[in-house]
This record gives sequence, C-alpha cells and structure tokens, in this order.
Amino acid sequence: MRITQDFAPTSPDTGRAAFGRRPVRGRAGAALTAAVALALLLTGCGGGDGSAPKAAKNSADADRVEPLAAAPSPKLPVTVDSADGKKVTIGSTDRIVPLTGSLSEIVFTLGFGKQVVARDITATFEQAEKLPVVTRAHDVSAESVLSLKPTVVIADTTTGPAEAIDQIRDAGIPLVVVEPAKGLDDVGRRIDTVAEVLGVPAAGTELKERTESRIAAVQKTIPDHADGKKPRVAFLYLRGSASVYLLGGAESGASSLLEAAGAVDAGKTSGLDKDFTAITSEALAKAAPDAILLMSKGLDSVGGMDGLVKIPGIAETPAGMDRRVVSIDDGVLLNYGPRTDRVLADIVEQLYPKGGKGQ
Repeated sequence: MRITQDFAPTSPDTGRAAFGRRPVRGRAGAALTAAVALALLLTGCGGGDGSAPKAAKNSADADRVEPLAAAPSPKLPVTVDSADGKKVTIGSTDRIVPLTGSLSEIVFTLGFGKQVVARDITATFEQAEKLPVVTRAHDVSAESVLSLKPTVVIADTTTGPAEAIDQIRDAGIPLVVVEPAKGLDDVGRRIDTVAEVLGVPAAGTELKERTESRIAAVQKTIPDHADGKKPRVAFLYLRGSASVYLLGGAESGASSLLEAAGAVDAGKTSGLDKDFTAITSEALAKAAPDAILLMSKGLDSVGGMDGLVKIPGIAETPAGMDRRVVSIDDGVLLNYGPRTDRVLADIVEQLYPKGGKGQ
C-alpha cells in the first residue's frame, strides 16, 4: 500500500489503499479501508485545528494551481502509448476527465482548466472544486463519466475498477493510463506524459522546467546542519476516528520529499522496507524521529498535538518530547506534480527554525 496524494483524506483514496497494485491485507488493511470510507465523507484537503504549523495553513489558503502564461494550442490527433499496453489516439481535448487529483493538477496547470468537465474527489484545489465528482478514491463511476461526453479520459494504474475502465473504452472514449509518481524523479516524466496526451509537448517541457527549477530553488534554502547530522523524520498516516495508526517505511511515498528536504526518513532507515506498518512503541523507538510528518487531517483526527503524544510510543520519541511536527495539507503532500515545490517549501519551513542552522 502506498498512500499518495490521491489517498488523502478528502482525497483519499480508498483506492490507493487498495492502492495500488495489491490489496491491503490484515488488520491494518481493514482499519485503513474503514478510515478511507470515513474520509470520503470529508470535503476539503486543507485544515487544521489550531495546532497545525503556520506554513501548512498558508498552503491551504493558497490552494490553487498556477497555469502557464501561454494558452495551450494542441496539435492533434496524437497517438500515445498507454501504461496498460494500449495505443490510444486522441483527436480532441474539448472535454477532459482526469481520474485522479494529481492528474487534474497537471491538466489545469498546463492551461486546460476550462476543458475539464469532471474531477476525482482528490482534486480539491480552488479551480476544480466546483466540478462534478465522478470518482471517489479510484472507485470510478463509468456511467457518470460517460454522461459528461468526454473526448479524452486520463487515468493512472491505480484507477479502477477494471470494469469501469473497460466500459469507458468500449464506449469509444480515448482513455490513457499513466504510471503514478513515486518520488521527485517522477515529476517531469508525469508532466511530459500528460502534455503529450493533450497534444502540447512544448508546454509540458516548459512546465517541467519551471517545476524542477522551483524545487531546486527551495532546496537551496535548506540550512546547514550544525552538528553534521540530518534530522530524522517519521511519516505517520493517522485516522484517529477509525483507529488507523501507521508508520511509513521505504515505500510510503514520503522518502523522496524528506530526503529532498535534507532529512532522513526515520521509518526507512530503521529497516521498514515496505509501505506502512502499524505503530508500536518498539517501532517508534527504533525509528527515533526528531520530527513527525503528518497529513493535516490526520493530525486533526487525533486531536492535534495533545492527542498525538497520547498515541503509545510517540511521547517517548525525540519528536514527541519536543512536540515537533510537520503538518502538510492532504491534498498536496504526495502529489509529486506542479505544486511539489510548495510542499517542499512547507516542509523546509516547518522542519528548520527560521534563521537557524539545522539540527
């Protein structure tokens, strides 16, 4: 299971819980499924209960995408390779349906916002929020999609069920499947792929270069570590109301961000080589995080910082003793797209004291 942006609370995918390519199993999987079901009742990806750090709230206030300055001028038709082995020809971008929030973000940023006619529940940024929802956590309603008469549908390999994808294709709608992003190295590839689908490869190159340069600029602001040691940061996925308390490992999706922020993924380096494991005092003691990375709704769900330290083992970690958390909006944390520089900037701002020289 890899929790990605599209698996945020309001965006959470019950989908990527089944996330991606294998079902969630065991007690943690059952609990996570319950958490996702609850999450689907929520309607925004920002938020905080007063205990979330300021930077996270700033990103919520600016929950917009920034389209490229030049209007897109697609060169169509174009035939592209779909990640599921199909060749797909796109003849029109008049009515676009991206089936994940992260794909919606790229489509809008490329300048196609006016042509998007529907959204996944994970597309919570301001320009998309009024569009009809046709997927919830990768549970696609083929009937809803088809009723909007799309000229192109963009999905990723976690989108399902397969029957819905087949139904859309059988109706003659061009549907392209894109590989999901796992880290910063995938940002440019995703942008290029979507731009190719929409017939604007040059715009894709422009957006890719803009995004990568902004990420690089943020990385230049990371302070030196005074003692030569990088801060250890544990990524926790929490849904308190559903009793879901998970510690991220190497495959959680957060390692790339943490490493780009000059930190160490505490779960990964403690030996957790998969995605998530249930939080235990022993696992937390071994991870020994200096700080904890959380989705903002996850922090809210346990009652903020005061509730977080009541989870067994948290209070005994350096992060718990210092009450040191990094809280980022669910709707952007693991998107790995055009707004990743903002996410990285939020992490850096919260992780390092202003004017400080690291930890």
